[in-house]
Amino acid sequence: MLTSLYIKNYALIDELNVSFNNGLTIITGETGAGKSILLGGLSLVLGKRADLSQVKTAEEKCIIEAVFDIANYDLKSLFKSLDLDYDVQTIIRREILASGKSRAFINDTPVTLESLVALSSYLIDIHSQHQTQQLTQDDYQFKVIDALADNQLNLEEFSKGLSVFKKLQKALAVLKLSKAELIKEYDYNLFLSNELNEINLEKINLEDLENQYEELNNVEIIGEKLSSAKAILDAEGLGVIDQINSAKQELSKIATFGKPYESLKERIISVGIELDDVLIEIDNLEDNLSTDPQELERINSKLQIVNNLFQKHSVSEIEDLIAIKVDLQSKINDTESLDQTILDKEQEILKANEKLNQIALKISKNRKKVIPIFVSKLEAILSDLGMPNARFKVDLEPTEQFVKNGKDSLQFLFMANKGSSFNELKKSASGGELSRIMLAIKSILAEYIQLPSIMFDEIDTGVSGEISNKMGEIMKQMSSSMQVFTITHLPQIAAKGNSHFKVFKTDIDDITHTQLKKLNEDERIVEVAQMLGGLTITDSAMAHAKQLLN
Repeated sequence: MLTSLYIKNYALIDELNVSFNNGLTIITGETGAGKSILLGGLSLVLGKRADLSQVKTAEEKCIIEAVFDIANYDLKSLFKSLDLDYDVQTIIRREILASGKSRAFINDTPVTLESLVALSSYLIDIHSQHQTQQLTQDDYQFKVIDALADNQLNLEEFSKGLSVFKKLQKALAVLKLSKAELIKEYDYNLFLSNELNEINLEKINLEDLENQYEELNNVEIIGEKLSSAKAILDAEGLGVIDQINSAKQELSKIATFGKPYESLKERIISVGIELDDVLIEIDNLEDNLSTDPQELERINSKLQIVNNLFQKHSVSEIEDLIAIKVDLQSKINDTESLDQTILDKEQEILKANEKLNQIALKISKNRKKVIPIFVSKLEAILSDLGMPNARFKVDLEPTEQFVKNGKDSLQFLFMANKGSSFNELKKSASGGELSRIMLAIKSILAEYIQLPSIMFDEIDTGVSGEISNKMGEIMKQMSSSMQVFTITHLPQIAAKGNSHFKVFKTDIDDITHTQLKKLNEDERIVEVAQMLGGLTITDSAMAHAKQLLN
């Protein structure tokens, strides 16, 4: 409920600070006194676009702040989704700066207008002539019926299921599209994969292969150089090994003369041993050296294949070719298994479709069950509101395709007078009739769900007498479970309020100001008497006012 409203520097309002209670709050005032200004300020808090022309004094900022008690509303999840701190006493503030820019805050956290609208729709509902047009819209009509049918959980489940269903359909469409593309690529991918498989990449050591090629390709030069090196080492009398042995004998003769000479002898012995090993290794290499043109050709062919693959796939490592082979095989497998994947996806869609149909059927059954109750209640209230011949018909028809809230189409049909035929509500109901129908529907909704605070803006326009009294009774009944405001010109309705505020204008220093005052008991009697008989209050008007208020 709205507990307080603060307005500063807005239109004709210098500063206004007012508190509200639960129940039925009446707001009255002469035409042009500024009731629309009050609504305009409240609308800014609810997310209406602001402009600088609404600021009373351009040099100062305009502030509108509303405090709501939201304990009875389950809004914690909404606050979380908007990334806001939840507080039972929630404060919404709008500021219009001198520059014309506007700022919005929820519990002192800056927010966008989208966030403000998302929250405020749960807090207060300003009912005007414009809003009655909602009655003719499918979304609102479904909202009414589903509220009475207690379909909220079913609709949430359906919405989640429909989201999954649409994602599955989209995924299937992508699969079928990709199938056509993959089939085009399949033969080429298979060719590339076979080409990579033939060379057995996992068993290739490129470095060893290149070394083998170099050896076989240069066998004559290798043999010649090995033979030459062997001659240098082992030529009789002149070879390096014989020379080393001679040096070893000479050093042995002085080795006993000191450690340095002993060390030289040991080092020359070590060199001799190493050269003997080198000679043996040369002999072994010579013995194993052979010319194999066929092996050379095989290795050369393999190296050419590898290098061609490197060039074709723009890589330089065997590991890269192996990775490409794995990727190609994956694409081939995907193509070969795509029909099964599509079949599996189609089965998922069938299951999701079946589940959605079950939920939609449950939603539809609940709607069908509650429609006669709704029509009966609505016609009874409309009869009290001076429309005894009004008849309502709600057509609920199944649709072939899923819609966002099930699998039904809905139409409110209306007949105002006997002898006429049912027609669409927007074509057959006048503005005044729509206002009364909306009031009746809101009163019915209040029995089933927790509605936000509601402000009726002159909903009683065009009615009087007993009908206005009935309208007041309906609003009074609604206020037993919710906060109701009504702006009215009718004394019969004004007398029904738990509290009464008057909007009026005053002129101070040739400047007009709008003010709002809460009336005490005596002031209410005077106000209702003036509503009955005009500014000149008679004894009978006072007596009638007291009678209405009692």
